Amino acid sequence: MREIDKTKSLETKSIPSLLWEYAVPAVISQVVTSIYNIVDSRFLGHGDPAMSEVYLAALAITFPIMNIIHAFGAFVGVGSSARMSIVLGRKDERWAEKILCNSVLLTFFFGFLFVSAGYLWTRPILLLFGANADILDYAAQYMDIVLPGMFLTTLTFNLTGLIRASGYPSKSMWIMIGGALLNILLDYIFINRLGYGVKGAAWGTTVSMAATAVVSVAHFVHPHSFIRFKRHAWKPKLYIFRNILAIGISPFLMNVAAFAVVAVLNKQLTQLEGNTAVAVYGVVNRAAGLIFMTFLGVCQGMQPIAGYNFGAGHPDRLKQVYVLTMKICLLLGAVGSALSLLFPKNIISWFTNASGVIEMGVPAMRFLMVMSPLIAYTIVNSQLFQSIDIPWIGIVTSLSRQLVFLIPLVLILPGVVAGMGMQPVWGVWIAFTICDVLGASLATVLLLTHRYVFSPDYVPPVRKPRKELGPKNGDD
Repeated sequence: MREIDKTKSLETKSIPSLLWEYAVPAVISQVVTSIYNIVDSRFLGHGDPAMSEVYLAALAITFPIMNIIHAFGAFVGVGSSARMSIVLGRKDERWAEKILCNSVLLTFFFGFLFVSAGYLWTRPILLLFGANADILDYAAQYMDIVLPGMFLTTLTFNLTGLIRASGYPSKSMWIMIGGALLNILLDYIFINRLGYGVKGAAWGTTVSMAATAVVSVAHFVHPHSFIRFKRHAWKPKLYIFRNILAIGISPFLMNVAAFAVVAVLNKQLTQLEGNTAVAVYGVVNRAAGLIFMTFLGVCQGMQPIAGYNFGAGHPDRLKQVYVLTMKICLLLGAVGSALSLLFPKNIISWFTNASGVIEMGVPAMRFLMVMSPLIAYTIVNSQLFQSIDIPWIGIVTSLSRQLVFLIPLVLILPGVVAGMGMQPVWGVWIAFTICDVLGASLATVLLLTHRYVFSPDYVPPVRKPRKELGPKNGDD
């Protein structure tokens, strides 16, 4: 017998209790997700002293490809979970089932595209992103093994988001925790015990991703799940594809922009300081990713609450969850900023014992993380509007921050600071601080011009197909 609707509490339970119930598992899931990359860096960075810097630089060079793959995962995963929350707020389970199955079809479609493209053009792409003769083979070895696993990651990302949106936040968390623990164990075996190096890191990641994907699929097969795979729902529906991708386009373009930024950064850093600077950015980016993942985790906890109440027509509860989420993320940002300013050497040393990386990484971490509260502010605003089907605000905010602000500054500031007697690479780090301020300023303008979504008189659009979705005999 199927379980009862587990989403009804989203419009009845107190907002602080709901956010705690949904955000804590989401934060843990996000932090655990970042462990996949962090664990690889940790084991490789503290392995063979002669190779640790080369290994870290090789992993850093793969970031752009990993980002674009994650972009496709977010394209489907974020859009489908946000849409499911909204339609469940409208009490339309049948529509939610169609979103589930159509999102899986989209995941397989995009997965086939990026895995095929990856195998065809891995080495040319790595060279484009700054790989040199020292690290190209290691970066290519990593990508050759991890590419199929990245497809499984996008599937897991999509399904765990839908598990959370359909009322199972804790289950979504435990799936991710299990995968991360398995990854740690396999990395230890493959890298430390068997000495497989970069290949061992890739195999550990791929196998653990496969395990999480299998468990995620099993949830929607189980007959007791509230929303599950149904025969009628597997029929491709263009309006569902359109509605999912209309929301998912925001995180997709954000990740594509990150793809471009990392590519430019790796090129610039290689020219300024060689592999050491690339390794520094790789380490600092992974460390910073931990605090950014907490922001995204809290926002993922906000998403089903905001989306459901937006769909159900409760703007007061929408405003409450937004304000509470903002307060929590600003506090987390302040903590992250303080830790990075006070203990950068300790944090970087956790990843690597390479003295050159540690020395250069201290100022880099301070500049990249000093504006963490502003980053939190920008992320919360972007995620709110994404959750309530106004995704273009997140698109404008993110693309402006990364493409309009950051890339020109990264290219210009090294020459400017060199003229002031500082190391040119400092110009790259300072660029991050400046663009964080500019990005938060733009987010404020967009929030003020769209605050009407919190008004009791605002009526959200209903993105239904022209033909109603009433159940048909034998369709289930």
